[in-house]
Amino acid sequence: MLTESTSVAPPADGARPRSSAPAPEPVGLSGHDLRLRYPGAGEVVHGASIELRAGQVTALVGPNGSGKSTLLRALARLHAPTEGRVVLDQADGTAVDGLSLNRRVFAQRVTMLAQTRPTPSGISVREVVELGRHPYRGRLRGRDPGGPAAVAHAMAVTGVAELADQAVDELSGGQLQRVWVASCLAQDTDVLLLDEPTTFLDLRYQVEVLDLIRELADVHGVAVGVVLHDLDQAAMVADVLALLDRGRVRSVGTPPQVLTAEQLTETYGITVEVHVDPVTGAVRTRAVGRHAVRVRADGRPAPVS
Repeated sequence: MLTESTSVAPPADGARPRSSAPAPEPVGLSGHDLRLRYPGAGEVVHGASIELRAGQVTALVGPNGSGKSTLLRALARLHAPTEGRVVLDQADGTAVDGLSLNRRVFAQRVTMLAQTRPTPSGISVREVVELGRHPYRGRLRGRDPGGPAAVAHAMAVTGVAELADQAVDELSGGQLQRVWVASCLAQDTDVLLLDEPTTFLDLRYQVEVLDLIRELADVHGVAVGVVLHDLDQAAMVADVLALLDRGRVRSVGTPPQVLTAEQLTETYGITVEVHVDPVTGAVRTRAVGRHAVRVRADGRPAPVS
């Protein structure tokens, strides 16, 4: 599904760049009226619906415990719903029930990068990326004619080709995260799901991962669903935001539509200020804590900038 291309810089007016390839089907993966529960914990997601469209990034945001990761796992068929449907588009434009689809066929269309993964020891970057080819192999690791090209391309797209022979347990956190993304891309799917991919990364690698996510949608037409805690990062990378609140999808829309002071203040239970840059249109948020206004030595307030 991925094709060779170079990175595309955003145009000056801030609009998202788009590839010149033929327009893909409008919806890559969708969940409809999903109800999700954990044993002994009751229902944690209540009738949630969400669509991930080809060539777009959809970010799930909301407080801890709001159901973001659980909903993403349900879309990946890693958490079975008690009610609802997961629908996957076919290349011919028809839709199929993703929950009843053969697991290997589903894995050739949808892949997920979980929030936590063990760091392999004693194997190379290339071997980790090759793990993404498992849906194309038989039980005894049968032939995979497209494997070498897919692995090479995934490493090139993520910028880890020069590390191919290096042991993964010698990599930095940012490098390792890119290797895991490469493993997902080697699976050559239409839909990529990422659960908090910037967690534990320093600022540089956070930005690099977000740039990569944008390029996968803009240049390669991948439907990306990503869980993010940082609202400003979500506003920067996403075409569509889904704000979850106590297991329900409270709001879906563009970053300016969803990230309003009223909605965020009610959802997070703390005063949240929102500013939209008049030049770039970027949304910026700021949670206002008890010490948002400090007092000078002379007793006058000293607002924190």
